Amino acid sequence: MQERTNQQWLAALSEPGPEQELALADLRVFLVRGLGYAMADRPRVVDADIEGFVQEALLKILDNLGSFRGDSRFTTWAQKIAVHEAFTELRRKRWESVSLEEMIAKYEGDFTPSVLTDPEPSPEERVSQRRLLDTVKRLIVEELTDRQRQAIVTVVFAGMPTEEVARRMGTNRNALYKLMHDARRRLKHCMQVEGISLEDALTAFETPVGRRSSTHHV
Repeated sequence: MQERTNQQWLAALSEPGPEQELALADLRVFLVRGLGYAMADRPRVVDADIEGFVQEALLKILDNLGSFRGDSRFTTWAQKIAVHEAFTELRRKRWESVSLEEMIAKYEGDFTPSVLTDPEPSPEERVSQRRLLDTVKRLIVEELTDRQRQAIVTVVFAGMPTEEVARRMGTNRNALYKLMHDARRRLKHCMQVEGISLEDALTAFETPVGRRSSTHHV
């Protein structure tokens, strides 16, 4: 791969032509090698996957050249974009066979967060957690709109990436964040009416230091 300064990378990639094609070929080799190391502990990721990640990353790099500030080497910046693209795509693939409708149905049926399957909390803690969970579930079903409920259940409880939820719901991340903000504000108000503070709810879903489970924030 030809050595280039940051400015030389930017100049070569900024205009279509032979110089851009050569720079893209060099950058592709660098990114494929870097992603190969980053994905070494993921046996299900094959060479074809890495090539796909890199192709998407190269398009994103070209689209975002103007955001490169020069705080690091250009290749380091480009590699971070490639790694982010790869892990985003891996998260998307993890969820591609799961429908939003299935998640909602599971939550409204017998959805139990991991904190309630932890064998260590005391019986008193478990009763408190279950009571609060039942209250929060009821408020989510009764007080939120369908889209607010979809957003809260899939992102907060199920852990689906926001990018994937936004895509499935036909919206963008900013609109999804606004939807979730409104839903949280509505839930907080309803919990206060029920005599439950947000702090009480979060405390009930924590186990003592040294044996904490996953905490689900509302």
